[in-house]
Amino acid sequence: MSSTGFTEVTAQLIEQAAERLSGVTVETPLQFNQRLSDATGAQVWLKREDLQPVRSYKLRGAYNLIAQLDAAERAAGVVCASAGNHGQGVAYACARLGIRAQIFVPSTTPRQKRQRMRQLGEGWADLIVHGDTYDEAAELAHRVAADEGRTLVPAFDDPRTIAGQGTVVVEIVNQLGHAPDTLIVPVGGGGMIAGCLTWLSQRHPATKVVGAEPSGAASMAAALEAGRPRDLPKLDTFVDGAAVRRVGELTFAIAQRLKPHMFSVPEGRICSEMLALYQTDGVIAEPAGALAGAALGIYRPSAERVVVAIVSGGNNDLSRYAEIEERALVYEGRKHYFLVNFPQEPGALRRFLDEVLGP
Repeated sequence: MSSTGFTEVTAQLIEQAAERLSGVTVETPLQFNQRLSDATGAQVWLKREDLQPVRSYKLRGAYNLIAQLDAAERAAGVVCASAGNHGQGVAYACARLGIRAQIFVPSTTPRQKRQRMRQLGEGWADLIVHGDTYDEAAELAHRVAADEGRTLVPAFDDPRTIAGQGTVVVEIVNQLGHAPDTLIVPVGGGGMIAGCLTWLSQRHPATKVVGAEPSGAASMAAALEAGRPRDLPKLDTFVDGAAVRRVGELTFAIAQRLKPHMFSVPEGRICSEMLALYQTDGVIAEPAGALAGAALGIYRPSAERVVVAIVSGGNNDLSRYAEIEERALVYEGRKHYFLVNFPQEPGALRRFLDEVLGP
C-alpha cells in the first residue's frame, strides 16, 4: 500500500479532486481549432490549460495533494522537484494554503519559469537550482524530504497528483457534452495521461487515448517496450516540460494496464506547431504545450470525428524563440547547414567561392 493510504487511482478519486479544486483552478476554454481541423479532417478542439493561473495544468495535481495534508505535515512544509510548471503549481498552492515549500529545479529550467515560481510563491517558496536534468533535481529533493521530515510533492508519481491531473478530462467531457472520440495528451512523467486513462476507462471506455512524447525524451514508450520503467540513456531537454529520463512506477503501471497509443514527435515538428499556434491561432505555448497538437501531424485520425488535444502549458521564455524558429526551419527543410573541408593550402577558400558557389 502507498503512503497515501490507497493503492490505486479511481474515477471516484478524480471526481473528488475536481470538487476540491473548485474555486482554485479555472475552467479553461475548450476551443475549436480550424487550422488543425482542416489539416486532419476531424473536428479538433484545444483544451487551453495554458490559461490556468500558473499557465499550466500542473496546478491541478499539486493543489490536490497539498490540500489533503494534515496539520503536522503542513507545519513541516513540503519539497518538490520540477522542470518549471509543477514548481509553479506547488508555489501557488503553498501561498494559498500558507505552507512552506522548497522547490528544486535543474539548470535547464528557463529563467521565465524560475521568476514565476518566486512570484507565485509570495515568499512561501524557496527555489534551489541543482543538476542539469529534472531527475538530478528530483534525487536531491527526495533526500532533503527524508532528512528534514518534509512532505514530498511528486510531479507525477503519486495517486493524489494523478487524480488532480486527471480532472482535466472530466472538464473536457462536461464542456463538450459528451466524450471525445480521441484525446491527445502530452506525456512527460505520465501523471496526466495516467489520470485521463483511469477516468475514461471507467466512465467513457470508447474514447481512444493518444500519448505524445518528444522524440528526445520518449520515456513512457521506452518503459512500455521494456515492460518496466527504465532510464533513457540519452535525454534531449529542449521540451523541458516533458523531458523526464524515467517515468513513474505508478504512472507506468496504469499505462501498461490501459494501453494508450503512444507517438514520438520530433522536436522540430513541435517548434513548427509552436509557431503555428502563435502566428495563426494567437496561442503562446511552451514546447510541451505544443506537443499534443504537433502529434496530429504524425497520428492521423481516421474514423474519429471529435479530437481534443491538450495545450498543457504556456510558460515560454521569449529568449528561446530564435532557437525555436531555427529548429522549425531545419525540420521543414527551409534551412540547411553544410560542412565543408578545405585543404590547408593557399587559395583553397578562393577556389571554393569561384568554382563551387559561382557568381
